Amino acid sequence: MKRRIVALSILAMLPCLGNAQEAGALRDTLSEKKYSIDEVVVTGTRNATDVRHLSQTVSVVNRERIEQTMRPSLLPVLTENVPGLFTTSRGVMGYGVSGGAAGGISLRGLSGGSARLMVLIDGHPQYAGIFGHPIADAYQSLLADKVEVLRGPASVLYGSNAMGGVINIVTRRMHEDGIKTSLHTGYGSYNTLETELTNSIRKGRFSSVVSGSYNRTDGHRENMPFEQYGGYAKLGYELTGNWSTYADVNATHFNATYPGPVSAPLLEGDQRITRGVTSFALENHYDRTSGALSFFYNWGNHWINDGYTPSKGESPQNGRFNSRDDMMGVSLYQSAQFFKGNRITFGLDWFRYGGKAWTKFVKGENAGTQRDLVDKHENELAGYADFRQDIGNWLTFNAGLLVDHHSRVGTEWVPQAGLAFHLPHGVELKASATKGFRYPILREMYMFPPQNPDLEPESMWNYELALTQSLLSGRLSYGVNLFYIDGNNLIMTLPNPNGSGMLNQNSGSIDNKGVELQASYRISTHWSADANYSFLNMKNPVLAAPEHKMYVGGAFSQGRWNISTGLMYINGLYTAVNPDATDNYVLWNASASFSVIKWLSIWARGENLLAQEYEINAGYPMPRATVMGGININF
Repeated sequence: MKRRIVALSILAMLPCLGNAQEAGALRDTLSEKKYSIDEVVVTGTRNATDVRHLSQTVSVVNRERIEQTMRPSLLPVLTENVPGLFTTSRGVMGYGVSGGAAGGISLRGLSGGSARLMVLIDGHPQYAGIFGHPIADAYQSLLADKVEVLRGPASVLYGSNAMGGVINIVTRRMHEDGIKTSLHTGYGSYNTLETELTNSIRKGRFSSVVSGSYNRTDGHRENMPFEQYGGYAKLGYELTGNWSTYADVNATHFNATYPGPVSAPLLEGDQRITRGVTSFALENHYDRTSGALSFFYNWGNHWINDGYTPSKGESPQNGRFNSRDDMMGVSLYQSAQFFKGNRITFGLDWFRYGGKAWTKFVKGENAGTQRDLVDKHENELAGYADFRQDIGNWLTFNAGLLVDHHSRVGTEWVPQAGLAFHLPHGVELKASATKGFRYPILREMYMFPPQNPDLEPESMWNYELALTQSLLSGRLSYGVNLFYIDGNNLIMTLPNPNGSGMLNQNSGSIDNKGVELQASYRISTHWSADANYSFLNMKNPVLAAPEHKMYVGGAFSQGRWNISTGLMYINGLYTAVNPDATDNYVLWNASASFSVIKWLSIWARGENLLAQEYEINAGYPMPRATVMGGININF
């Protein structure tokens, strides 16, 4: 009885999912870095931790780099700066959520479209409750203070859908007293317009950030417009020196048209999609302990006309796809240091997700009626413990365990362990073995043939060695990663062994291995350079996962000028499978800004300046050279 009371008392102390210490952590980082190997991060442990003490690899892209690229979306910034990560896009603007229209996010060959990669906002999962995939168009630059990418399974802390890794968007906040307002606006190729207005306030214990954006383009192909409205607000208050709270809301709506492949253009392929998220957190910060209690709620509404292809003799669709999905959760964690060099984190998460999807008929013999496709919600309850112990000044031991119970599938046990060796001359050597898993999503189990309600979870192990070193007082950093992924029970669509047609089955496997390199060098006060490269070998190739990806970039800042440029090389990108099709290309992008007066600057951005012909999805050519220009106002 005593033990039970003690256990319940510990759980009652836990507060979760937070970024309880990121504000202080950011003040401790080297803000002048575009890309840094050594950072204080929250994604790997949920409490602020020097990345050198983690056995897993976390990449960080900070606010300076995000602003430097002058892009309205975060995804192309991550593609350039994080080895092993690749994203696909519609064209000039927009990402979408369907095949062909792009919207793919992959990390080491594991795709977000297959619900094997999780995107978080302040630690809260962000994906469509029915489909399980991230919503790429919702991840706008106006949100982010920084982005942390954990490469490799993060299921111990974040459960299902994080088997391939996580992208955590740490939202913006004001770090010093004052009021700041900024306006970003620009116009360019294909009648493209982008705007963003942000106001930030910090006064005493109160802080706020409010942003709004509007972006649109005609697109680089006929019948390919894209329009997006976005808004974000975050309010924070420091209750005492040790306790603080915040609440935020983020919403985006976009209208898009899907044009189909160039060989068979699609008409009326229209999408109207709204996504939103709101959260509340109560955080505590003490010398030896910190934690958070948080609640979040995500929602989405989808209206899609699948369109028709005249060249195939098709007629307009009679029905329109509609869906409403939602996801809510309560998370609780507490991290404590019991003695020198020790840190242990206990956490408890509860999630409820699902939704309803239906086809509404607007013409034909069924006009005015609807056909239900799915109407279901499921629950997850998980508890975890993460342990870290320094042994002298040369070794850190990491271990973690998750117990996750799904209302339909059952219970999963997920362990991980690793070592971080702190060697002379700034050398860090890491070794880790981590398990990842994914529950089958509602679409795979209940929606559209070949659904199968008897599916089991997918699982994989990631084995990794990593070496990093910091030289020249931190001005030069480099890192090397070797990894091997062994996965089984993957869900695939195969001929039904017990009947006709196709059926989702646990018959697939993953056998991925690769190398990742990254380096950053601040040459002088004004000049910096960075580079990264990834090699990925896959036994079973997938879309949006190139065999070779390399990026080399540089930046110059002095006086009124800020200039950055970079080359990205892609080789062995599968644009289609069964039959296979690949593409290779080089993209040259550049951006520059000039401060006219203290509060006004002009800027310009060019993408694919070599005017390369290339595809990321077979049959969907990407735009040649595009240019944008505009002004920034700050006061």
